[in-house]
Amino acid sequence: MHWFLPTGGDARDVLPDAEDPHRRAPTLPYLAQIATACDALGFDGMLTPCGTGCEDAWLATSSLIPLTRRVKFLVAFRPALLAPTLAAQMASTYQRMSGGRLLVNIVTGAEPAELARFGVFEDKDTRYERTGEFVQIMRGAWSGEPYDFTGAHYRVEAASTRQPPEPVPRIYFGGASDAAERIAAQHVDVYLAWGEPPAMVVERVERVRQLAAAAGRTLDLGIRFHVIARPTAEEAWAAAGALRARMSADAIAAAQADFATTESVGQRRMASLHGGDQSDLVVYPNVWAGIGLVRGGVGTALVGSYEEVADRIAEYHELGFTEFILSGYPHLEEAYWFGEGVMPVLRARGLLPPLSGADAPIFSFR
Repeated sequence: MHWFLPTGGDARDVLPDAEDPHRRAPTLPYLAQIATACDALGFDGMLTPCGTGCEDAWLATSSLIPLTRRVKFLVAFRPALLAPTLAAQMASTYQRMSGGRLLVNIVTGAEPAELARFGVFEDKDTRYERTGEFVQIMRGAWSGEPYDFTGAHYRVEAASTRQPPEPVPRIYFGGASDAAERIAAQHVDVYLAWGEPPAMVVERVERVRQLAAAAGRTLDLGIRFHVIARPTAEEAWAAAGALRARMSADAIAAAQADFATTESVGQRRMASLHGGDQSDLVVYPNVWAGIGLVRGGVGTALVGSYEEVADRIAEYHELGFTEFILSGYPHLEEAYWFGEGVMPVLRARGLLPPLSGADAPIFSFR
């Protein structure tokens, strides 16, 4: 069970106005509050995003290592922006400095304007081909033996790190295009999907599993949702309604126009859940597409009572998902709603291990 670290800032609204007095900057004290809360609540990891709208994921999470005991950091980065041997070295160092608490999230896709800021102008298929070679080299450099590689995009001789990482970081990766699915099947440990209704998402993950089997591999599956969990369903839906009511018509129109021209297959799939129609945003029991009216990326939230949200997580688990990456607005408060409300239900059902008193954080900001 993972939570999200909002290194781009946080707020009580999905898309707050610039003048919103309740916006929270991604300062070290605030990020530390979220990280130490997740550490104490028993979350396994924290996804940290990448991009020019965020603080750097490597630096931001490394600053939280001494403030936490057990929570892992799922660090997102784009392979086109680093040499693979350097990425292997950074990850290897991170594992030693954190006591083995690094997970790696490879992010190949992005909108052209974001990629252009970094000088990346390759087409999508080329970027995914590069990603495959990147992961091969990174794993080779972690092997403990000098690694040689010559491909279409990289050539390295005797790639290595000072010591192999212990443990070798698990590699997470998402993408809904054909090219992304091929790379996932061949190279990664955990394939990530955005929160689609079961009938939609099963078709994707079964295809990726078949591709992996053809390559002689197996994959774990993860899924990404927002969440609004409360003691009663009425309270949860009231919170969702309040969040929706604060979305301006202009913000919704601008976001939907942007999604209509996106190159991202995953984003198009998210937008198709509601098609801009705001009259019925419940796309499956307890799955609400309202956040996707204004937010790019995952646009769905699990909404309901603690028991109902636990029911949906159990249902997705039955479909094969073993990793859940969740978030909420604001992230600090919603981590407590979920961690104190839903996670005990999941523990009682045997879906999460018991929470040990030794998991308490060693430091917190007041």
